[in-house]
Amino acid sequence: MRKLARGIALASLAVAAMLTGTAGAQGQPEGQLTIAFDASIAPTFLDPAETPGIGTPFVFLYAMHDALIKPLPGNDTAPCLAESWKESADGLTWEFKLRQGLKFHNGDPFTAEDVKFSFQRYKGVSAKLLHDRVKAIEIPDPYRIRFVLDKPWPDFLVFYASPATGAAWIVSKKYLEKVGEDGFKRQPVGLGPYRFVRQSPGLELVLEANEQYWRKKPSIKTLVFKGVPDRTTRLAMLKTGEADIGYLMVGVEAATIKADPKLRLARVIPTAVWWLDFPDQWNPKSPWHDRRVRLAATMAIDKQGLNEAERLGYSRLTGSIIPSVMDFALRLEPYPYDPTHAKRLLAEAGYPNGFDAGDYFCDAAIAYVGEPVVNYLNSAGIRVRLRPIERAAFFRGWAEKKLKGLIQGGSGAFGNAATRVEAFVAGGGAYVSGSYADIDGLFLEQAGELDPKRREATLHRIQQLIHDKAMIAPIWLNAGLAGLGPRVEESGIGLIAGYAFSAPYEDVKLKSR
Repeated sequence: MRKLARGIALASLAVAAMLTGTAGAQGQPEGQLTIAFDASIAPTFLDPAETPGIGTPFVFLYAMHDALIKPLPGNDTAPCLAESWKESADGLTWEFKLRQGLKFHNGDPFTAEDVKFSFQRYKGVSAKLLHDRVKAIEIPDPYRIRFVLDKPWPDFLVFYASPATGAAWIVSKKYLEKVGEDGFKRQPVGLGPYRFVRQSPGLELVLEANEQYWRKKPSIKTLVFKGVPDRTTRLAMLKTGEADIGYLMVGVEAATIKADPKLRLARVIPTAVWWLDFPDQWNPKSPWHDRRVRLAATMAIDKQGLNEAERLGYSRLTGSIIPSVMDFALRLEPYPYDPTHAKRLLAEAGYPNGFDAGDYFCDAAIAYVGEPVVNYLNSAGIRVRLRPIERAAFFRGWAEKKLKGLIQGGSGAFGNAATRVEAFVAGGGAYVSGSYADIDGLFLEQAGELDPKRREATLHRIQQLIHDKAMIAPIWLNAGLAGLGPRVEESGIGLIAGYAFSAPYEDVKLKSR
């Protein structure tokens, strides 16, 4: 039935292509590149202070804003707004030398006061940890700033100045104080290669090139992002030329792009892992409190079958929420697909006829994964209902602990094993509903460990415990697939190692006509 449904879908797409015309038929204004984004464009995605522990906001931050340090091609910690930095011998002070002569898009000069203001204003993922560990910020002169820590912290740069958070992405203090928070959300101002022109919240964002950008002048005059949650629509936009890049092109649509000589399928393995989260496992009255039930859910899902159907086999199966390319990651094999053993585990846990597990929450743009997972769980006796939620609301509900039952989680944020554990596993993390004392103790132990080998050993123990307790059910290390139209010379996808989207935008190019 699945093959028949996919065949019908392919035939429908072929008809749609004939009706809408060939690629590039509609055309676009000279110098404009349009990106069909895979979700509604939330205003919070445009504000570094709101950054959650996922990769989505950086699609827009890389365009409009800039950071002290950020990944660029060939360098995961490239100096940007900070020309250089140094750590004191005692490990308590980090000093940054700032790039001089830069101006925000509205003309405000960039100084150390903006860096301090942006840090103090930051309220995204790991904000409490950062604010607790930084006991003072000193400004010796307008282009130097010092962060004084409460004690040596080997991961300060990872938590502060990598895209694990948005804390080092800088906004204008003067502008924020003038227009207020609501004014900034309506018309954000940054230091990036593109400046804000207009937005239709959720639907469209229009940016124009900042020709004075310090790194290089962008070659594309206008960037247009369109929020298009439906991937068949994104495919149709690629075919007609209404969009040049379409993100999250999977399944039938990915296969269609791959087979179309006028389109290209870009693929990259980013730092993104998807998994099932069990927020009720700390409730003694919940079935999820029993490890056997969580393990049954893990073994009920045919992850490789999903991979072949939805990611054309490009994703990689994993037993961890931490990508193997991250520092201190422990390679863990996934639990096998074994629906018979899954049912046996449920019976051993006291549920021979299964149980009603409530809701299965997921990002609406990734409901295509949730649907088959729900079917696998239902077949094993774990009866759940799919509840897709728009992306920004989904992550807000998860962070605010409003989602119960099952959560289809995921993160493509940069960082290392510690940043991923802090956000999703350790007590007090942004998306943590409960925690285990042994893991929390080890997490605190590694946070102050200055010996890299001892720290790695502790983080490996944490990851092994997560796996042994079946705290989460990894689905895969996600393959980022995107469709490229015929006008695109350089999409920027894959230029930055581990990043699934276009960046840096000043390197993106259209073919000359």
